[in-house]
Amino acid sequence: METRVLTVEDDDSIRTVVKLALEDEGWGVVEADNGEVALELFRSQGADVVLIDIMLPGMNGFEVCRSIRRTTDVPIIMVTARSDTHDVVAGLEAGADDYLTKPFEPKELSARIRALLRRSRTTADESDQQMIFGDLDIRPDEAVVLLRGEPVPLTKTEFNLLVELATEPGKVFSRETLLEKVWGYDYFGDGRLVDVHVRRLRTKIEPDPADPRYVVTVRGLGYKLVP
Repeated sequence: METRVLTVEDDDSIRTVVKLALEDEGWGVVEADNGEVALELFRSQGADVVLIDIMLPGMNGFEVCRSIRRTTDVPIIMVTARSDTHDVVAGLEAGADDYLTKPFEPKELSARIRALLRRSRTTADESDQQMIFGDLDIRPDEAVVLLRGEPVPLTKTEFNLLVELATEPGKVFSRETLLEKVWGYDYFGDGRLVDVHVRRLRTKIEPDPADPRYVVTVRGLGYKLVP
């Protein structure tokens, strides 16, 4: 089945370049120049990956991302004109899996999408044993996480991050290692991706996210899951 990418970009020239680059990879492209059209296309046609520009007329990219994320864990890449920490963090907090800063090379975009598509095959392939830590029940073979018996709605990235940490409880994982393991072997991103996703994960699984019980920060080194 053909991979379908939904691109949400109001600049015609950028949208055309992106479309040509993605079609060169053999992917199908669905285009929208504003958020409202994007959501309608996503509802009617679906997509395997969504690429969203932050600065859109009317509904901005953050709102589009949050709206899509409420109903699906489809991989989302946010595109920002600045590498400003606020924009990057806000996009990831809205539910994006990754981000790109303009201007970007089409090859870089294609590499990010390929990494996202690889990661849509969860780490359950590597570890299918049920893992229980107190009230937290991780079932990689079912792609399910339960907290006190209730399912926790995690995105694929959040789920893969948790499983990666849980495969070796007590081991400290550096941000660089987690970027390699969770975001893809050929991906060289920055630690903000890890930090924001850990923060989002904590809001969903921790009794007190400000004083985490499960996913703990090891200052200067990284993160570990406490057994």
